Amino acid sequence: MSAAPTSPPSSSPAAAAGNPPAAQASGAHMPSRVKQFYALTKPRVVQLIVFCAFIGMVLAVPGMPSPAQWSLMAVACAGIWLVAGAAAAFNCIVEQGIDAKMKRTAWRPTAKGELSNVQTLLFSAVLCAIGSVILYVWVNPLTMWLTFATFVGYAVIYTVILKPLTPQNIVIGGASGAMPPVLGWAAMTGQVGPEAMILFLIIFLWTPPHFWALALYRVEDYRRSGLPMLPVTHGNEFTRLQVFLYTLILFAGCLMPFVYGMSSWIYLVAAVVLSLGFCVYGYLLWRDYSDALARKTFRFSLVHLSVLFAALLVDHYVL
Repeated sequence: MSAAPTSPPSSSPAAAAGNPPAAQASGAHMPSRVKQFYALTKPRVVQLIVFCAFIGMVLAVPGMPSPAQWSLMAVACAGIWLVAGAAAAFNCIVEQGIDAKMKRTAWRPTAKGELSNVQTLLFSAVLCAIGSVILYVWVNPLTMWLTFATFVGYAVIYTVILKPLTPQNIVIGGASGAMPPVLGWAAMTGQVGPEAMILFLIIFLWTPPHFWALALYRVEDYRRSGLPMLPVTHGNEFTRLQVFLYTLILFAGCLMPFVYGMSSWIYLVAAVVLSLGFCVYGYLLWRDYSDALARKTFRFSLVHLSVLFAALLVDHYVL
């Protein structure tokens, strides 16, 4: 782990002010170190996790939440963010060697050797402990235990066991990634209702076509890493067919909130348009593959889930 470079004493404002070189190095190094630890939490991934959990919270409350309920949501989001960030950091330790071989992840501080495993493990443990205490004390024990189980499911069962073992890793391991709305629902109600499981089902079905679209155009990365991702073990054409078939199944799953009665026509229209668009991308990817189209499919999958859950939120308050 190398120290951040410092300017020569003659050109450094700190040196001109009489600060010793060690203080200069420390002051220049701290912002970089904070960014390194922050990067371990995979902020973009965690933001989507917290967003889906927040949707689960809002949908669990009939009508407009009271000030006390808004406060509970904020505390629950903070706790979930901390534990999710801890799981992401732990994942960086386990996949340090793999990350270093892949262009998509070679920049991570653990892969570059900027942070040691001990530093990362301690950081992960602190985040998980603080988040768990927040959820247990200020939300409810059920949410804490479900969130901790999600941590174990992602960081241990998926990352350590499933990912290097089977090309179906993302399907089985997708269960932990589908938990956020369940956590949100439990935070507000103290239980897991059928509505929460419908939201779980949507994310569970969304995960394979989302991730396999990425794996298709990153296949050489995964081949170098040695991971048995579906495009590596079963080939491009088979994976493309699986992406298309999953978009069809997902289409049906996205109709469930309307069928069950937890949403109205506003959500239904959004679900049909978004899911039809995902199916079209899946079909085109299957019939006429290109890396550019795979990238577009992956990016559209992110739009699909975000706008779909936003439509649930709008529907909840408008009608």
